[in-house]
Amino acid sequence: MCHTYPARGVLRFSQKNGSTMTIPSDIIFQERAVSKAARVGGLRIGGGAPVSIQSMLSCDTLDKEKVFAQIDALEAAGCDIIRLAVENKEQTEICHEYVGYAKVPLVADIQFDYRLALLSADAGFAKIRFNPGNIGGEKNVREIVRACLANGTAIRIGVNAGSLDRELIKKYGGRTAEALAESVLSSVLILENEGFDNIVLSAKSSDIRTMVDANRIIAEKCAYPLHIGLTESGYGEAGMTASAIAVGSLLLYGIGDTIRVSLTGEPVREMAAARHILDALGLSDRCRVVSCPTCSRCKCDLLSAVEEVSAAAQGIKRKMKVAIMGCAVNGPGEAADADCGAAFGGDNAVIFKKGRIVKSVAAENAAAALIELLKNGE
Repeated sequence: MCHTYPARGVLRFSQKNGSTMTIPSDIIFQERAVSKAARVGGLRIGGGAPVSIQSMLSCDTLDKEKVFAQIDALEAAGCDIIRLAVENKEQTEICHEYVGYAKVPLVADIQFDYRLALLSADAGFAKIRFNPGNIGGEKNVREIVRACLANGTAIRIGVNAGSLDRELIKKYGGRTAEALAESVLSSVLILENEGFDNIVLSAKSSDIRTMVDANRIIAEKCAYPLHIGLTESGYGEAGMTASAIAVGSLLLYGIGDTIRVSLTGEPVREMAAARHILDALGLSDRCRVVSCPTCSRCKCDLLSAVEEVSAAAQGIKRKMKVAIMGCAVNGPGEAADADCGAAFGGDNAVIFKKGRIVKSVAAENAAAALIELLKNGE
């Protein structure tokens, strides 16, 4: 199932002084590569499907009340796949209830004990995630594959830098991108030799460059869909920023089929961050609101207008760009690529579509006028 991304080339730009500037062509935005599709329950990953969003429960797997509550919250926030840790036999038994309850596919996260993967496949999980670095070798991997074949369960080969095989660390002189990639690809061969191809791959690190480079190596050699993200992003805005850089870098190269923003805290907070990443890259079917940062030219309460329109846009399931600009400098011309927007000037504002002014309103009525336009599907 091999494929390659476009060969690295060079783009040349003539400058005013007569010299030529060159940059590598592969830093330019690329169309998403069409990977082989994997089927995880009723969800399709790869194969041209939209990028799906994942998260993981943070509560005790045996605490049914909290598990149900977190599943409900994640589903309501738009999570496509939910993963939970399975650490012992008792947990595999209660997971039958979770599988029957959840509306989205559930994934069993298995570390150390391969027998828990067998029980989880029997419990009805849509996917098993195992880590080659701590699952106990090829024999155990083959047992997992056979259980998943018998139950129609997908597999994610999930390699983390922190639990790489010691031989790979020695071979590459550290927890490098090359070591991560080899761990993933060698495991793929084991699965393929067992006749299994319902596979998702991931190579994660808390280091952004290592994670990005590892996934680029894998994408050049293998067409299975990729789950991308950092092992630990961190907390709050710092964590969101790290994930946006890491995940966004790969999606800009056309690499990545499903993502997770791994933040410290309640898992539902990961949903908004993931959505913002996809919205910014034009990879979601949602309404995106952009607005200028304002300067002394802005004579209106732009922030209130942005907040009002953004709140209304949350309920619009349509791919479009809405611009809200504070003055004539950043008016319809600057936002000509937006589907629609508002630009303020003194006591008035203009409402525009594709850079063309359609009407003028009082500044205090601009947000309402723009929201009405959005709701009418214009």
